[in-house]
Amino acid sequence: MAKAIFCLCDDEPRAEQIVDQLRTRGFSNNDISVLFPDNSGTRDFAHEQNTKAPEGAAAGAGTGGVLGWLVGIGSLAIPGAGRFMAAGPIMAALAGAGVGAAVGGISGALVGLGIPEYEAKQYEGKIKGGNILISVHAEDGDDRDQVEQIYKNAGAHDISYTGEAGVPKKERRAV
Repeated sequence: MAKAIFCLCDDEPRAEQIVDQLRTRGFSNNDISVLFPDNSGTRDFAHEQNTKAPEGAAAGAGTGGVLGWLVGIGSLAIPGAGRFMAAGPIMAALAGAGVGAAVGGISGALVGLGIPEYEAKQYEGKIKGGNILISVHAEDGDDRDQVEQIYKNAGAHDISYTGEAGVPKKERRAV
């Protein structure tokens, strides 16, 4: 069964290290999501010139950084939660029609992604406090074990799993 593996990390260099290692292990930008508070208004993460960020999300500014390859990196405001930068599949979930107002900010969107409500609320508090959320789609146990080891080696914390429907690797288009 496919799983989404979530973790939190404390800073951007650690997040970049994790994303770089995931890419090296063959995870595509369709597999990886990143969410973090936009405390500065702009970030030093690049974005693909051909990215198709969801409507209403401004594409991220700046250059450099490993996270620049992620699809749809952009900024969004979540009512009651503030401004955030997001990339990957989580961007679409958060930028969806009124997600923030309708289901309770970040925790509501995370519950919609399959995270239990209690954990989602914990994640929301830690993300608001400056932590960076990373999520990876893992098709099988081997992928899940690789992701968990990457997270642990990089010093990530609050690692958890949730079941998800997914498209097998052989049927996914690499981007």
